[in-house]
Amino acid sequence: MPSQNTQAIQRAVLAWFDRAGRKHLPWQQHKTAYRVWISEIMLQQTQVTTVIDYYQRFMQRFPTLDALAEAPLDDVLAHWAGLGYYSRARNLHACAKLLQAENGGEFPLSVEAIAELPGIGRSTAGAILSLGAGYWAPILDGNVKRVLCRVAGIELFKQPREAEKRLWALSEQLTPAKRHADWNQAMMDIGATVCRRGTPVCKQCPFSGHCVAERTQAFERYPGKKPKKAVPLKQSRVLMLVDGKRLLLKQRPPTGIWGGLWTLPEIDPALSPIEQAAELGLSVQLHEAIPPLRHTFSHFQLDIHAFYGVIAARASRIMDAPYRWQPLNALHETGLPAPILKLIQQQFPEKS
Repeated sequence: MPSQNTQAIQRAVLAWFDRAGRKHLPWQQHKTAYRVWISEIMLQQTQVTTVIDYYQRFMQRFPTLDALAEAPLDDVLAHWAGLGYYSRARNLHACAKLLQAENGGEFPLSVEAIAELPGIGRSTAGAILSLGAGYWAPILDGNVKRVLCRVAGIELFKQPREAEKRLWALSEQLTPAKRHADWNQAMMDIGATVCRRGTPVCKQCPFSGHCVAERTQAFERYPGKKPKKAVPLKQSRVLMLVDGKRLLLKQRPPTGIWGGLWTLPEIDPALSPIEQAAELGLSVQLHEAIPPLRHTFSHFQLDIHAFYGVIAARASRIMDAPYRWQPLNALHETGLPAPILKLIQQQFPEKS
């Protein structure tokens, strides 16, 4: 892109930001690298409107990196519950502990060093440095990719590696030496509000007149669609067992799906619900089977079949980890996956 076009685009984008950019989101107030980092991780795979409430609750509980590092992982996961992609929360906690132990609770001042931290890639590192610390750094999140693909006529999924290289080079070329934080925020805002996945609003776009997709009206071609893979359907059976006003929960292993979260105990495929309860040292009276709930993950779907029962006799050893009895009126204190919480609330709407 010729330098005169670069300068014209920079002026147009920054003028658009001054006029129409988002400036009042919670993480844009009292900016620090920590606050920007939390928002950037939450905004991965999640809409701004969903993130706002979660962000405010999270920052109220963990206002500083030290507060996050010193908190139990259970507490962090409980405040993340419902946002999904729970590895993000585990990585946040691990990263905070690492920075506290090795870097005085501060982020390094280079993209390369930040990108080596748990759960942080090059674009997030650039956002932390530029938006949170005032250093020049380009970004390339999903919204920015879409904008630049359309502007430059890049088909992202035909040759992904080559496309990524071109996009990073273009992002570096366009990011101005001054007002780079405003530029990065503007690019994210344009992708979210103007150059949308569906029909873009070209008349409102500062790239109008400089855009291949606008000129050719080939909006679906750029960046194109990622080739779809078949999504398998899996089945899971779980026990929903109550003892008075308490519900039996089991903590998931620290890695994998719902890693570290609390969920309903899963039934071994070779056992019946009664037999699974007996394996846990419990005598139960089973009631009706709960209608299955289907949950969609990024790479498969899961039908969850819950079996509701009441405890007739309970052995003390069931209190040992990874199990615990949780009061039904205190489920919000526990990190529960959203579909599991939904199942429980359907069964006990007045208690949960």
